[in-house]
Amino acid sequence: MKKYFAEMVGTMVLVLMGCGVAVALGCDSTVGANTASVIGTSLAFGLAVVAMAYTVGGISGCHINPAITLGCLLTKRISAKDAAMYMLFQVIGAFVGAGILAALVGCDSGLGANALQEGNGITVCQGLLAEVVFTFVFVLVVLGTTDEKKGAGNFAGLAIGLSLVLVHLACIYFTGTSVNPARSIAPAVLAGGAALNQLCIFIVGPFAGGALAALVWKFLACDCCCCKKD
Repeated sequence: MKKYFAEMVGTMVLVLMGCGVAVALGCDSTVGANTASVIGTSLAFGLAVVAMAYTVGGISGCHINPAITLGCLLTKRISAKDAAMYMLFQVIGAFVGAGILAALVGCDSGLGANALQEGNGITVCQGLLAEVVFTFVFVLVVLGTTDEKKGAGNFAGLAIGLSLVLVHLACIYFTGTSVNPARSIAPAVLAGGAALNQLCIFIVGPFAGGALAALVWKFLACDCCCCKKD
């Protein structure tokens, strides 16, 4: 139970800090918007992951993201039961974080919810593709840096957090950057509007990207004879 609670707390912090900074800085990804707010929001999400990685990583692995949990399930690092419980508590944690933010600034603030950046001309297909691709990159970094044999050891948390900063810098323009179903579900449900109407994009996209990352990492990490020939 302790590891599930750790996932809940970690996800709560991620949503509260990341979305909180997005609201506080008025993050707007439309062309010509304040670049500083985009950079600040990107740093907030990345730093929240770094902080939680070194806080609860030793307890739960600090997935705090259902897409990462799916990647770990498909690479056989976690059982199906634990994966289901991780995802449940991640979503609960996201609602706690978004709920605290709503109490502070109100749901009318948007709560940093994800939505297609229509002001930039982003279509549903482009938004979905962005979420798949950038989640793939992020989860691949997670799987690679945390691998027992080929990973980055104690530097994994830093590498993962920095990669999330990079992903946000690249993806905010398209969708506001989700790459995390839990992070999208809670603010969308509480804020409503376009974020809720488009929520399926921010569930399907990250899960597809996480699954793809698992397949690619399984190939890259394979030590069987046929893979060593090259």
